Amino acid sequence: MTPTDPASALLFLALLLVTFGYCVTCWFWPFKACRTCRGGGKLRSPFGRAIRLCRRCCGTGLLLRLGRRAINAARRVHGANRHRD
Repeated sequence: MTPTDPASALLFLALLLVTFGYCVTCWFWPFKACRTCRGGGKLRSPFGRAIRLCRRCCGTGLLLRLGRRAINAARRVHGANRHRD
């Protein structure tokens, strides 16, 4: 496959579109539902009587997306380098 091959160009455009879509998703919807508690924030005991808060999301039911964590880290590094004397 050469870089001028139409199949590789189509694959590159598809990958670019998916990446752009994920970046937009991370920008507008930075949180996702917690996988452990399924977004409820609470877990039941195996017998079903006791309820406790989810340790993974601290009872909120939401987790920050991986892409949003990367955006926040890049903004922190940029701000630290910009305000350095």
